[in-house]
Amino acid sequence: MEPPTLPHGPNPHGPAPWHPDALDARLPALRRRAALARDTRAFWEARGCMEVETPCLVPAPGMEVHLHGFRSRFEPHLGRGDGRDLWLRTSPELAIKRLLVAGAGSCFELARVWRNGEVSPRHAPEFTMLEVYLAGQGLEGLMEAVEAYLRAVLPRRVAHAGVETDLSMPFERLTVAGAFARIGVDVLASVDAATAEGDAAALAAAARAAGLAVPEGLGWEDLFFHLMLEHVEPRLGRERASFLTHWPAPQAALARRDPADPRAALRFEVFAAGLELGNAFDELRDPEEQALRFRRDVAEREALYGPGWGVDEDFLAALRQGMPATAGIAMGFDRLAMLAAGVPALEGVLWLGGWPFEPG
Repeated sequence: MEPPTLPHGPNPHGPAPWHPDALDARLPALRRRAALARDTRAFWEARGCMEVETPCLVPAPGMEVHLHGFRSRFEPHLGRGDGRDLWLRTSPELAIKRLLVAGAGSCFELARVWRNGEVSPRHAPEFTMLEVYLAGQGLEGLMEAVEAYLRAVLPRRVAHAGVETDLSMPFERLTVAGAFARIGVDVLASVDAATAEGDAAALAAAARAAGLAVPEGLGWEDLFFHLMLEHVEPRLGRERASFLTHWPAPQAALARRDPADPRAALRFEVFAAGLELGNAFDELRDPEEQALRFRRDVAEREALYGPGWGVDEDFLAALRQGMPATAGIAMGFDRLAMLAAGVPALEGVLWLGGWPFEPG
């Protein structure tokens, strides 16, 4: 009997993901994924981190401007009160930080998260995120731990899309300013130290002076990411893994700004085999600065995409209670599994291969 096929999805002409032939083809990679989960728990527990579980349905799924959430609706039984809109979380970050305020200490979560619209060989609308928070640590301590973790749980050499990285080599540590200097652009010169705002005209002029093509009409953020994707990221995480640190202040998100240069934020991303594997912050603990950022982000999101969710006021109340100094990272666990198993796309390390959409 011929295995049934799906009319759409990441593998439209192959057998349905529940067919024995399909599972048999993925099983070696799935066993490697299971081993990676065991090794991950063992590594972080040995570092004094406690595994936690936080809610998936939340009033505010995350505060990032360009992430889109999945909306749900809670309706109490027997008319006991009013219903309310809830969202599937885009990250467990705001929940875990509440636990840090409460005194949980260093912790981690292998969290199921949802981001609407994200589909590619390296993205899925539902995926697993590894979040780790090290109380009392800054970026240097977290980078040391992440480097040790990747060496402990992944093969010595990892590859993706023709790019191979030797994880036994010391990881490169490079600031965003240093990475842009390689292409002849002083990116921090376009950032106002007082307001943490970017000047698009200044960044465009610097890029043109370096001989780079610059699309017309882009704001600072869009132009920054255009230059990042076209000229900076393709040089990262190649022969050896890279930490890209000290991001411009307009990209601070939930990171605190660098006391030595407020044009930059204490944030890093880690790259290997040409893939971004994680995003990390020396966590912002100032509730008033965080409130200003949140309100600005909500206004920008609503202007771009229409009504969604508001500021997470309960999280701000927790920050006012006081959060200990902490550095934290979010890592795409499915991407780690892809590298561990040596498969070219996330589909190969998802138990039902692809995404749970009904055919038709």
